[in-house]
Amino acid sequence: MTELAAADPTERARELIRLTARLTELIEEETGHFERREPHKAVDLQVEKTRLGSIYRRETQLAARDPSRLSGLDAALGGKLRETVIAFEAALARNGRVVEALKAITEGLVKAIADEAARQSAADGGYGPGAMQSARIGAMAVSQSA
Repeated sequence: MTELAAADPTERARELIRLTARLTELIEEETGHFERREPHKAVDLQVEKTRLGSIYRRETQLAARDPSRLSGLDAALGGKLRETVIAFEAALARNGRVVEALKAITEGLVKAIADEAARQSAADGGYGPGAMQSARIGAMAVSQSA
């Protein structure tokens, strides 16, 4: 299913509100997992989030091309649809900020680890007592794992 099954604009708006509200819940739950540094728990949300996101994207594209899909809504329903979309966009923006922050932290950690590995690798090179010790440690590691 790539679009909502609706007989008229009112039914379509109600279904779009329901879909958008659920998608907002999923985004907020995912954001919470990220903020608590538990991104592995967000994996379970991905299938539903992707499915609903595809339907939402398709519905908004169709409505942009054909405004009659959501025309003639009463003021209350139109207002509810706008509120739901605004809440969804706010949840997406917050999620994006959290994801960017985690990305920056992760990239910083990876760089720090790579820099330390490069520093240690450079220190282990060459001749002399340090090089001999590195060679012995490497040999012991091979012997112990054999």
